[in-house]
Amino acid sequence: MRYVMKEKFWTLTNQFDIRDDTGKVVFLVKGQFFSLGDKLSFQDPSGNELLFIRQKMLSLGHTFLLERKGEVIARVYRHLFTLIRYRFTVDVPGPNDLEAAGDFLNHEYTFTRPGAAGPVATASKRWFSWVDTYGIDIAPGEDDVMLLACAVVIDLVMHPSDGRLS
Repeated sequence: MRYVMKEKFWTLTNQFDIRDDTGKVVFLVKGQFFSLGDKLSFQDPSGNELLFIRQKMLSLGHTFLLERKGEVIARVYRHLFTLIRYRFTVDVPGPNDLEAAGDFLNHEYTFTRPGAAGPVATASKRWFSWVDTYGIDIAPGEDDVMLLACAVVIDLVMHPSDGRLS
């Protein structure tokens, strides 16, 4: 499935609209105002929370927890000691961990799973001319909400002040 993720500008919190390939808003991501660390609610268009994104405080580097109905379904973190390129891991329960690698500064990266035939998802700003808007293609059978939330986390880590008043 193809999605278009766009961060809203001139807001006091992190906010994203995620649209499907027809242009319909299918998900909203809303940050909390005055919170210690980033906390975001990933919602459907009716405002029902599908996932909660919480920055883990007091951890080395950037670590975020993705929670569904109060249960942690993934831990997303950036590797601190990598040469030349950035790298993220999505640690999920069981053997299905994901790696994200590529050019994060320019929103060009791929999620892969060891042993998978191809990429699980790709994010690309290549087809969009406006700032902080990019497409995310997710392979069939994957957890779209979790992967889109991971893309939100990567954006927060790599572009911490984009679009927010400071």
